[in-house]
Amino acid sequence: MVGDELVKTSNVRPRRPKRRLWVRLLLAALALSLLGPLAVGAVYYVRSLEFDLGDVAAMPQRATVFDMDAKPYARLYGENRLIVPLKDISPKFVQALLAREDARFYSHWGVDPVGILRAAYNNLTRSRKEGASTLTQQLARNSLPLGGRTLDRKLLEACIALRIERAYTKDQILTHYINRIYYGAGLYGIEAASLSYFGKHAKDLELSEAAVMAGIIRSPNRFSPLKNPAGAEGNRNDVLQRMLALGKISPAEAEAARKEKVATTGKARVSFQQENYAMDAIKRDLDTILESDQQEDGGLQIYSTIDPELQGLASKALEETLAKIEAQPGWEHPRRASWKKAEDGSEQPTEYLQGAVVIIENRTGAIRALVGGRDFAQSKYNRAILARRQVGSSFKSFLFAAAFQRGLLPGMLISDDPIEPGSLKDGNGMPSNWSPANSDEKYNGLLPAADGLIRSRNTMSVRLGEMLGLPEVMKLATAAGLTRDVPASPTIYLGAFEATLKDLTAAYTAFPNGGVRRQPYLIERIDDAEGSTVYRAARQERPMFSEGANWLTSTTLEKVLVNGSAARARSELGFKLAAAGKTGTTNDFRDAWFVGYTSSLTVGVWVGLDKPTTIMRKGYGATLALPVWTSILNKANKDRYPAVAFKPTEALRKVRVCSISNKLATAGCDMAAKSYEIDLPVSVIPKEACGTHADAVPVARAIPVQPGSGGAEPGVEGEVPVQRAIPVNPPAGGQGDRLDQRVGRTLRKFFGGGSPPPPTPAPEAPR
Repeated sequence: MVGDELVKTSNVRPRRPKRRLWVRLLLAALALSLLGPLAVGAVYYVRSLEFDLGDVAAMPQRATVFDMDAKPYARLYGENRLIVPLKDISPKFVQALLAREDARFYSHWGVDPVGILRAAYNNLTRSRKEGASTLTQQLARNSLPLGGRTLDRKLLEACIALRIERAYTKDQILTHYINRIYYGAGLYGIEAASLSYFGKHAKDLELSEAAVMAGIIRSPNRFSPLKNPAGAEGNRNDVLQRMLALGKISPAEAEAARKEKVATTGKARVSFQQENYAMDAIKRDLDTILESDQQEDGGLQIYSTIDPELQGLASKALEETLAKIEAQPGWEHPRRASWKKAEDGSEQPTEYLQGAVVIIENRTGAIRALVGGRDFAQSKYNRAILARRQVGSSFKSFLFAAAFQRGLLPGMLISDDPIEPGSLKDGNGMPSNWSPANSDEKYNGLLPAADGLIRSRNTMSVRLGEMLGLPEVMKLATAAGLTRDVPASPTIYLGAFEATLKDLTAAYTAFPNGGVRRQPYLIERIDDAEGSTVYRAARQERPMFSEGANWLTSTTLEKVLVNGSAARARSELGFKLAAAGKTGTTNDFRDAWFVGYTSSLTVGVWVGLDKPTTIMRKGYGATLALPVWTSILNKANKDRYPAVAFKPTEALRKVRVCSISNKLATAGCDMAAKSYEIDLPVSVIPKEACGTHADAVPVARAIPVQPGSGGAEPGVEGEVPVQRAIPVNPPAGGQGDRLDQRVGRTLRKFFGGGSPPPPTPAPEAPR
């Protein structure tokens, strides 16, 4: 038994001593302390993956409007931010920022344990609380919607900061941070803030200024140098002291910067917009091109056609001219200097003299300047594109061009005598009591057709309109892009219908462009935030007149500035450029126009009152609008906008024409003193000889006028032109009356019928 017991005892394992409970609890706590944070961190890191780190770099900024030279002109929509690369930011500001916010930025990996421990110690030992967020963490919460000030947000922010450090380089993170954060007064990013507060680019910030900017980041509204200069100065000094402690600046630099006064521009430029009529028109065009959400997202690159120099010239010329008019003795209307806006700030018509200017480049149709009034701050109503006013005699240019296209020649005789009531018919074919008169109340019998346009004769223009026919003239106004609502009344022959200055100026681009009207436009191209082009101007055009008819019109309009209704341009206003144009004045002198062109630019000017009223006695277009026009073109950049002599678009030939039959003159025409010599485009030279006078043998055929300017027409040999000019005055007495009747019959034959002399539209001074 003893042996058996020995055997059993040898198989029994010795018992392990029981571990104390506190040891096990300690081990469990240690395991939890290690695994818990890892588990929590894993959960928050997974949550952080829901956020797109591309949003860190995708900062909304205002759409940029560029001028014609692709230089920034204005900004609109989106956050007021100007993004700049790190190389365009002052190194002094970068040092100040890092000293203030994250001195260990280039050594940590998104979260700074050393900074956390330091902040914890300082928070326990000091009354002033200190944060421990790195620049990367701040960038995370400023870029992404992470929620409010909670532990949950801080943990999520830390995980996202780790991801940001892996996705971007340190310099990229720093660049995104500096461009994104808020600097107060509606300003985002260092460039916008620097321009607003100090009037300089971020790359030009000096040490004191850089320290001010770094000092306001933690509380930009509270320590804005505009609102709280003393607070901004205190923060600046704290930043300088920190930079000194870190060895970033010397004691001498710190002391010099402390002594500088915090001097700002005095007012933050929150909008960075050009507040003018051109920008108003651009924004209106944007509304028709893009949806509102496309605009408001910001970041668009809008390339406009505006020339800031011309825009400034036009604004100045308009204001200076109208101010001189207001200063004249006996001025009956309120002056701009005494005008005040409504107390509630509402937009109301102004009571002082107003005006508008539109300048279009002939070659493209690009609007180079647009002024819709004298002062955008006082009145934002854009008269250049919104005000529809009667165009008056400025429409006569189109009337005569249409007549030239139908076969009329400049020397053909047309009656300037009064038009009897009842001789005109309205749109229903009924006799009209309207009896148009000439503005000078003088009547000169038979005159060459060109005189009707050069001297702006109403009765001659109405007779031409009647011969063309009311329906044709209505179509003409519509085709010119002037209006779609033309009244069916003979008064339209004298421009008694409404149009905007922009549309009238655009219609006039046909004359310097060989008869082709350019569609005006203000926006050349739009690129989105990614650089993709979302819009490009179509540059449309519309043929209006044949080259030959257009040349006859344009050469006639040149004479308007020499001896016509705008002759004071050269005789009084010092205008010497090669140009052409037409005055316009409406009934009772309510509207004054001048629209004219050089080889490069077409410029339209309107002057009047917002509430149509007589401007002044004899307030002709040549008196009120022409001086604005000449002032602009006299000062426009001649290198960019040369004004060279107009060149014919087809060969010219010298011919002799009968002023009665409008055909090639014969010896009988010479004997009757009804022939004249003229240079004509080959396409409008009459094909037949005059049969009205006794001798039907032509005195001269087509003869080249300008050797080398197009050459002789094939098959036409040059002949010696008749040396003597033949007078075109009609015979006196009853013979003149009979001649007038013959002219009427000839006109009706050319234009395909019609009634006797036509009426002129709503009175419009012919000047």
